[in-house]
This record gives sequence, C-alpha cells and structure tokens, in this order.
Amino acid sequence: MLEQGFFLLASYLAAVAATIAGFGSSALLIPVAFIFMDIKTAVFIVATFHLFNNLFKVRLFWKQINFQVFLLFGIPSILLAFTGAFLISISPVDIISRVLAAFLIIYAIYSFLKPKFSLKKSKITAVIGGSLSGLLAGLIGLGGAVRGAFLVAFNLAKETYVGTSAMIGTVIDLTRIPTYIVTKLAQDTSFYILIPFLIVSAYFGVRTGKLLLTRIDQDTFRKIVAAALLLVGIKILI
Repeated sequence: MLEQGFFLLASYLAAVAATIAGFGSSALLIPVAFIFMDIKTAVFIVATFHLFNNLFKVRLFWKQINFQVFLLFGIPSILLAFTGAFLISISPVDIISRVLAAFLIIYAIYSFLKPKFSLKKSKITAVIGGSLSGLLAGLIGLGGAVRGAFLVAFNLAKETYVGTSAMIGTVIDLTRIPTYIVTKLAQDTSFYILIPFLIVSAYFGVRTGKLLLTRIDQDTFRKIVAAALLLVGIKILI
C-alpha cells in the first residue's frame, strides 16, 4: 500500500511538471515505475497515465492549440508510434535510451549557452520531430522530450506550446496503447488496479500545472523547457 501511494504521488508531481514544461510525465514516472514492476508493464501502465494526462491538457488548452503544427507533427507521429510499439519486444531498448539521453543533454546545454538558438522552423523539422517522437514513444515510452526539442523551434506561446504538444501526444498514445494491448506487452496485469487512481492524479496534476503556468513569463518558460530536457536526459542516462 505504501509503495502504491508513493507511485501515485510521483504520478501527480509528474503531471504538474509535464503541464509546465509541455512534456516529461513519462520520463519522470517510468523510472519510478521500474522500482515496482517489470519494464514492459511499466511502459504500458505509464502510457495509460500519459494518455489521460494529455487528454486533460487538451481539454484545458483546446482554444490555444495550433492545429497546423499539430498536423505536421501528428501524422508522422502516428505512423512511427505504431512501428515503435511493435518493435519494443525485439529492440535493444537500453542503447536507444542512451542515444536519446545524449541528444537531449547536448541540445539542452547548447540552448543554455545560446539562448536564442532553436532548430530551424520548417515542415521538415516538424516531420522529423513528429517521426522521432512517435517512434521513441512507441518503443520506450519517452518521445515527449524529443517532441519538445523540435516543437520549440516554432516559437509558440507557452499555452499554445503545451496544448499543441498534448494534442500530438494524445494521437501517439491512442496509436501505441492498442498496439501494446494486441501484443500483450504488460506482463503483470495486477497493476491494472492503479489505472483509475492514475487518472485522478493526472487530472489534479494538470489543473495544478496550469495554475503555475499562468505565472511564468515566456523567457522563463523557454528556460524551464531547456532545463527539463537536460534533467530528463540525465535521468535516462543514469
């Protein structure tokens, strides 16, 4: 019971942090889930939490979503999320995780050294970012940070950034979760009992995060995103 309470508290804090940064709930919660369950079950359980976390953000930020950017990212995300979800059982997840971590750390450090730096705003940037985030989300459950690194190139207002990122994340989750179910990814179904409680923690975490987001200016927001990318990269690496 104590372990389950700790996990639910971690999920609430992950939802708060992810609402402020626009991503990161999986990256923050999966390492905690690894303490209590096997890797594949953890990916599935956290994916379910991630879906509702994104749905609540979409509802709150619906009017701020940039649907043009969403389509550029979302379509390739769906295709690659499906691919990644099928490959998870046969791919060297550890190696992929470390490559992702190295990219995030380098990008975040460079962003701090060069505050005005961002990837070039273009359709190609969106397609590459959407493809990579979808593939990594399906494969290891950690695509949001990569999506954030590419999405920041479009210099969206913070609320638009969070809402658009959540919309992209939602279509990825709606693609990968059914694939996980079909392939029977979760090896220990006893943890399914946590899902209703995770939905509640996701809701309150998003509400709290939105309140905090309204008090943050745009420059500070960009720094928070860069810091989140760095911390996620370090966390994945270790």
